[in-house]
Amino acid sequence: MRYLLDVNALIALAHNAHALHARAITWSLLLPATEVLLTTPLTELGFCRVSVNVGLQPDVAAARFALRKLKSSPGRAFEFLPDTLGVDAMPAYVRRPAELTDGHLLELAKAGGARFITLDSKIPGATLIP
Repeated sequence: MRYLLDVNALIALAHNAHALHARAITWSLLLPATEVLLTTPLTELGFCRVSVNVGLQPDVAAARFALRKLKSSPGRAFEFLPDTLGVDAMPAYVRRPAELTDGHLLELAKAGGARFITLDSKIPGATLIP
């Protein structure tokens, strides 16, 4: 199985200062080693932006390094999922600007044969990290 992580789940995996780090790590350790975690241009950019904005990293270079370190960590395969979807692929539930990114990532995961993984219980069709 392949799992596309939303920005918050990706940050939670990488940063032990994240409030849900233990939850994300526990989930990832329970996955079989053959399972693949995915990033996209949008999630990687979001990771860097949010990591710096909330003070988890001092600057963009440090955030990029943290992401590279996470993606190369032993025991877990990461792959990059190219993003070729436009706004016409948005799911019907998306009505507000705050829902755009998650809606887009949900459809991208489906198009890439993956599950969309999140820590947000309000995304219809997404898989919640327990």
